Amino acid sequence: MNSRRPLRVGIAGYGVVGQRRRRFIDAHEHLQTVAVSDIKLDNNKRLDGAVTYSDPLNLLDEDLDMLFVSLPNYLAPDVTIAGLKRGFHVFCEKPPGRTVEDVEDVLKTAQGSPHLKLKFGFNHRYHESYKEALKLINSGKLGSVINLRGAYGKSKIISFDSDWRTKRNQAGGGILLDQGIHMLDMIRTISGSFNEVFSVISNDYWRHDVEDNAYALMKTKTGVVATIHSSATQWRHTFRLEIGLTDGLIVLRGILSGSQSYGDEEIVIYEKNSNDVLEKRTFEYTQDNSWRDEIDEFYSAVTQDRKIVIGSVEEALATMKLVYQIYSADKNWAAQFQLRSPS
Repeated sequence: MNSRRPLRVGIAGYGVVGQRRRRFIDAHEHLQTVAVSDIKLDNNKRLDGAVTYSDPLNLLDEDLDMLFVSLPNYLAPDVTIAGLKRGFHVFCEKPPGRTVEDVEDVLKTAQGSPHLKLKFGFNHRYHESYKEALKLINSGKLGSVINLRGAYGKSKIISFDSDWRTKRNQAGGGILLDQGIHMLDMIRTISGSFNEVFSVISNDYWRHDVEDNAYALMKTKTGVVATIHSSATQWRHTFRLEIGLTDGLIVLRGILSGSQSYGDEEIVIYEKNSNDVLEKRTFEYTQDNSWRDEIDEFYSAVTQDRKIVIGSVEEALATMKLVYQIYSADKNWAAQFQLRSPS
């Protein structure tokens, strides 16, 4: 692809996430937002230099190089597929859909257009604390991973009266699929796939037909054990991931976000010294460059024909399957919503 001119970008879904994406897209010297769509926008108007549409399918009639999809779960897969069929490189936010089948449909389309790049926004893997943890794990300095323990939560699922996130037919799932999927993606990257999964899924507090709490205990074939608590009743917003290794411990606590409500982002490293005593080191991060770096990597993949490393459709499918492994492991929850464990 000729990268001398700015690549033309369209954004389908211009809410909080779509608008934030645009800030980083337009800050890139080789990208230019030329069109946006949102149900709240009028057709054929101008918004900061971009033409507007109310329907994302009309947006696809534009001459685009890249399409960014920031739509609700029930719309994102179809628009992603339509974008690929129009010949656009596509970046889609997480989650990649409502169900495993949604993502399988996207995968089939992507396989038919191998020259196009498709990336999913598993943004947390670009945070500096997690990158440092992964670098340390891969170095082997702290030995091998024994277990992981994660907690990620907030106080609600967002405006309960009308928000699509509280409706199963539109969202597919609740707090685990909406937010906990980030931590599952991080855990799965470290541990690999899980062959044993046990869970308790609950909507006892907010009483929607999507979960407000998910508790999971998981084990890999190699014996790595992980637990996660994904919560919409966590009255103080929380992010914490502990990684236990044979010769030390890594703790990620807090994460920089748009809401700035999860506390300072830091990594705490406990490492055995020559006397077999754990020494503690703490590093704090004050800048969130994850959105910038994510877009930079997508641009490089498109212009240099590089493989998508983080957030490929294959990774998105694997993480979605893990979400549904957790849902279906609670037999009462699975029976209530006629769920089955993905193969």
